[in-house]
Amino acid sequence: MKTIGKRLYLGLCFLFLYAPIAILIIFSFIESKNRATFTGFTFKWYQALFHNDLIMRSLWNTLLVAVTASILATLFGTIAAVGISGMRKRMRSAMMNVTYLPVINPEIITGISTMLLFVYLKEVLHLELGFFTVLIAHITFCLPYVILNVLPKLRQMDPSLYEAALDLGCGPFKAFIKVVVPEILPGIASGFLMSFTFSLDDFIITYFTSGSSFSTLPVTIYSMTRMKINPQINALSTLMFLFVLVLLLLMNIRKKGHQSTARRRA
Repeated sequence: MKTIGKRLYLGLCFLFLYAPIAILIIFSFIESKNRATFTGFTFKWYQALFHNDLIMRSLWNTLLVAVTASILATLFGTIAAVGISGMRKRMRSAMMNVTYLPVINPEIITGISTMLLFVYLKEVLHLELGFFTVLIAHITFCLPYVILNVLPKLRQMDPSLYEAALDLGCGPFKAFIKVVVPEILPGIASGFLMSFTFSLDDFIITYFTSGSSFSTLPVTIYSMTRMKINPQINALSTLMFLFVLVLLLLMNIRKKGHQSTARRRA
């Protein structure tokens, strides 16, 4: 009975999580805009999606911001993590508290405060709200996630490896690239993926810092759903879900392949 109860509870949890996604996928193939009546399956919403200039432009803006912000946040965050790891204990604790603040801070506060900063800069430096303001905002809230992913790998690394590379004739930069970076690469990759995911998904901060001349996909979808839900949004959401699902399956297959190879060598 306990096993049946656990399985039933687990099944209800998965049903609660994935039933809305299943309904969304089904609606993306329904021909009628009225979801109360079923008139047959169609692919016309997918065809209309790729001919929608507004959605395609917003998708390109979203990918451009996410990729650029993730790369820059990973670069700056890795350098910051290395600097924090070399500090004294009290200073390192203070810097970690500062790093945690953007993570636990509500996004609405971050969005409003960032917007106020850019409004001030607009009057001083004539900086208009648009791509660069969104990019700066995304780099800002992605930085802590990179730092928090890289720091544990720096703590796990043996510091004598870097010192040995210096003793063997490497310069500080070459020793860092050849020795430190390979050791902390899993943390760097995790920080990059988290930054890319949060930047791709962000709505609140982007909404306050984008202005009227620049729009990402979450902001565009929000603007479209304020009046009436467009079936093209269902098609777009289905494609994004399938993309993430395929990527996750490929990562799991690759991980299993590496594990089987390691067992064979052992």
